[in-house]
Amino acid sequence: MRVKNFKLNDNDEVIKKIVGEVLRAFHIEIVDEDRAADSNIFEIENAVKNGKVTTFLTAEKDGQRERVGEVSAINPEEREGAEIHRLVKRNLYNIIRKFFNLPGVPYGIMHGVRPTKIIHRFLRQGYGVTSHGVIDRDKISRRLREDYFVSYEKSRLLLEVSLRQLPILKDEDPKVIGVYVGIPFCRTRCLYCSFPSNILPGEEKISEFMEVLSRDIDAATEEIKRYGFKVESIYIGGGTPTSLPEKFFNEMMQKVFVAFHSESVKEFTVEAGRPDTLTPEKISAMKKFKVTRISINPQTMQNKTLERIGRQHTAEQIISAFDDLRAAGDWKINADLILGLPGEKISDVRDTLEKVLSLEPDDVTLHALALKRGSKLQMRLADKLNSPEDFDLPEDAEVRKMSDIAEKMLREKNYMPYYLYRQGYISGQIENVGYCRKGAEGIYNVRIMDERQTILGVGSAATTKVPDLKEERLKAAFNAKDLTTYLRDIEKYIDGRSKLLAEVYEPAENIPAVEEVSPAENIPVVEEVSPAESVPKNSSAPKNKKRKKSKKFAEKISEDSGVEIAGEISEEVKKSEE
Repeated sequence: MRVKNFKLNDNDEVIKKIVGEVLRAFHIEIVDEDRAADSNIFEIENAVKNGKVTTFLTAEKDGQRERVGEVSAINPEEREGAEIHRLVKRNLYNIIRKFFNLPGVPYGIMHGVRPTKIIHRFLRQGYGVTSHGVIDRDKISRRLREDYFVSYEKSRLLLEVSLRQLPILKDEDPKVIGVYVGIPFCRTRCLYCSFPSNILPGEEKISEFMEVLSRDIDAATEEIKRYGFKVESIYIGGGTPTSLPEKFFNEMMQKVFVAFHSESVKEFTVEAGRPDTLTPEKISAMKKFKVTRISINPQTMQNKTLERIGRQHTAEQIISAFDDLRAAGDWKINADLILGLPGEKISDVRDTLEKVLSLEPDDVTLHALALKRGSKLQMRLADKLNSPEDFDLPEDAEVRKMSDIAEKMLREKNYMPYYLYRQGYISGQIENVGYCRKGAEGIYNVRIMDERQTILGVGSAATTKVPDLKEERLKAAFNAKDLTTYLRDIEKYIDGRSKLLAEVYEPAENIPAVEEVSPAENIPVVEEVSPAESVPKNSSAPKNKKRKKSKKFAEKISEDSGVEIAGEISEEVKKSEE
């Protein structure tokens, strides 16, 4: 839908962002005077008074100017600023949906990247936890639907993921950290990519990067010693780290291993996103330095699509990469897929899932295509000479069908969702969600989404995140996304990370013993996540036996997480909201 003469009676940047999120959710585009529009007037007003938030929309419909409003009461138990922002978004969403007779979107007004954090916050506050320590799924799900307009299906998915994460998140020792290492190089740039990666340069520039990365790693190592940190997970991402030539890749792996690996490390992940960048030497290096997880990112198993999006490999090379990795070691292998790629149909997605599942990965992440700023695709769509039809992008409804089919196929093979996040401009207004076999949950994936563990960021475009639990906010220090700036100003970024850590931590010799913090009061202690069965060397992964499908959803969650949970959300509740 197109509108013109847009006005907003608020200069607050957060309110502007909120309004933009709601407009995008309904695909409302603000156009210039010279273009045709569905509404020639579109004015939004917000007011906060007497504990209430009032929102008005003045717009044109069927040639008539109308003014409609919505009022919501502020919940005094919530932080006032955040609550006002939520209600502005809630009011506007409701007004537009009713005024233009539009269907709701799956996540309603829940536009943040990490929606599961909301459920974890509820649990820490004791909301939805009975006096007997039982998590009441029905109560939490109803709040998601009433406060955020999340659909029944998505509220169920969010709860399933959030509860499955509890065994990993129950340990909130502030001295247990993760480490992220950013390697900003790729062989080519994909059509949809907005990551701050660089086309792989010559040896001279790579050598310069390796020298600076070494200084960055050494400085991070000193911080770990200073504060007595214990590294739980290491994640080498990018870019495509395996795009480095063999000698540089081996050098990088050795530096990371010596600096950060110890007995406390439970998981060591390397992104090997493009199968054409894997070589026997790199596989050998990863095995030598005790890597436990490797991510191979097919995106699709359709060769025509791979060529269209700028990948320089084939589906056959993906299969070979899996075979080589399975023969070489017992690591867990992840496969990333993208739904909604240009030109793809539901039949393509079904074929891709069949082929990927035949490779028996331990973890499959389903991404929905996001039209991100900075990507070639977004820039071409921004050109008025182009339109989505020129790229044969599927409609939202079709992407949702793709997601439903992929989810069904994964669940039938006993893959369960364990982490989830969302992005702006995401196809289908859905989510990115990781599915895995029982016991194959990625620790780093869960931790980085929950944002309650310190993550030391090393390398180009890396971010150091430090949760200040006393102030109840996340603090961050950013390394430059631009490679030239990172190489030039490395001391500035090292200093920024050091100052950030000093704001929250005291040196190890002066800090008292830290008591373990439970994720929420009255929640029963959950069992540790059991490690996945190892894959025998020089063989394919073992076939999983099919589970009985007659178990109720609540029983499945209880079995997988060790948490006692109240019964299934009633059908009466579901029907009352349809």
